[in-house]
Amino acid sequence: MTYPGDGRLPVVYVRGYAGGPSGIDTAVDDPFYGFNEGSVQVRVDGADRPSFHQFESPLLRLMIDHDYELLVRGDQQAYLRDQEPGSVPAATIWVHRFYDIYAPKLTKDPNTFSLEAAAQSLFELVKLVRRQTGAPRVFLVAHSMGGLVVRSMLQRFVPDDDELGGTRDAATDLVDRVFTYATPHGGIEFAIGFGLLERLRDATGLNGADIFGPERMEEFLTPQRLPAPPRAAPFDATVIPEGSFPHERLFCLVGTNATDYTVAHGLSARAVGPRSDGLVQIDNAYVKDTPRAFVHRSHSGRFGIVNSEEGYQNLRRFLFGDLEVRADLTDLRLPGSPADETTWQLEAAMSIRGLPVVLHEQSTAHLCPIQIERPAREDDAATPVPLVRTYLSSAATRPPDPRTGAKMETMRHVLRLRLLSLRTKGGLMSFLDHLEQTEDWADVLVVDIRLQPGAAPATWGVWGSTLGGAIRDWVPDPERDAPLVDEDPHPGSWTVRVPLPAAARALLGDAAAVTISVTGRATLDR
Repeated sequence: MTYPGDGRLPVVYVRGYAGGPSGIDTAVDDPFYGFNEGSVQVRVDGADRPSFHQFESPLLRLMIDHDYELLVRGDQQAYLRDQEPGSVPAATIWVHRFYDIYAPKLTKDPNTFSLEAAAQSLFELVKLVRRQTGAPRVFLVAHSMGGLVVRSMLQRFVPDDDELGGTRDAATDLVDRVFTYATPHGGIEFAIGFGLLERLRDATGLNGADIFGPERMEEFLTPQRLPAPPRAAPFDATVIPEGSFPHERLFCLVGTNATDYTVAHGLSARAVGPRSDGLVQIDNAYVKDTPRAFVHRSHSGRFGIVNSEEGYQNLRRFLFGDLEVRADLTDLRLPGSPADETTWQLEAAMSIRGLPVVLHEQSTAHLCPIQIERPAREDDAATPVPLVRTYLSSAATRPPDPRTGAKMETMRHVLRLRLLSLRTKGGLMSFLDHLEQTEDWADVLVVDIRLQPGAAPATWGVWGSTLGGAIRDWVPDPERDAPLVDEDPHPGSWTVRVPLPAAARALLGDAAAVTISVTGRATLDR
């Protein structure tokens, strides 16, 4: 079988931490290691009644939406080895069943779980899948600790492998893109105990939980045979060393709902703090300088991050999208001087036409607003504030226009922005003139992108406050609404600016704007 070259690389799923022997036994009972779990959401319809939205599971949706196959036939690795190289379809899903050898119900004398062993066996599975499918690389999709298994393979075992040349950048010979759900990239820390709980965990290694501490993380994320590069700062697990796996090929989905994980698992969010998904703190759930999205989902449970429409829609766009879209708040001039103790916070949420969920959301209610940093000097402009980063497929099928039934020619994104200020005095919050949850400015930016063969996409941007009607009814008029001007002279990338409304410019400066960049993604010769 010849690899089709249509972007559908094999998907290898790596599950998260199962805990002790009983948890491992439960995990191995599932042939899909949890990747098949779905969920049901409820919202109120127009008649004030519950309306259900069923999410089948990421596994089924990849099969339905992208024609993936699931070839679980007995022992998947034995099945793979029995096939002729290049004869297995590339658009297939595989489950890394690394816990099987540690399950008491499957093994007479199970060993103690080893993350390094799981990473080494993932390395072998990836090479086997590549050889038998003929695909140039694979996609790795991981939940929780599974992301650390993936990073151990990429950062330690691939560079130490003689067959791949013993170089740090050899990982891209095997893996095209990595998507992690709620992975503790920076470890797991607790908001209580003043560090005592972490030290006790790391000293005892109970059920192998010391893998979430800095010493063990440095061990399994650092090559053993290559000389260590010079390091100016202490080890930071949220940093992938330069020359290792490319940052733009790793996407981190961050959960912000701590309370649901508590209900589902009987665990207290107080242990890790409310600014978490119930197990992983928000600041530890992503690798620095990588694309990411925030969704109001818990670590697992009935509203877990894996069994969510939000998670799946981010996943499919990152894996198959060939265009990257970024929106930044640029050219800010905050009012007042550097001595002004007013703190400015920005809430941002992105919706896409045709999706029943918000794809990315940072808000004060979810304890993760965007903090706007004031420049050190009054005459300096503030650095650009990243708002959202998402992906599009130029080949994707557009939904039909509900009014005409014709295929929609444009992709519509709506970016909701809300600016709030908090005043401090002497470093303490002052409530004397405070209005809780009252914004200084709020609006929605409607962005339409129309792809054009051989040319830059035509892009329109309009603020909802200027429409005077329903957002869904607005359609750009070619005679009245000229596309925004592309300000990027480089081929393969396009940049447009949408000035903020007058009310926002009074707060953030006359030149403040949302800058939108659309860039073609590198493909590594798929």
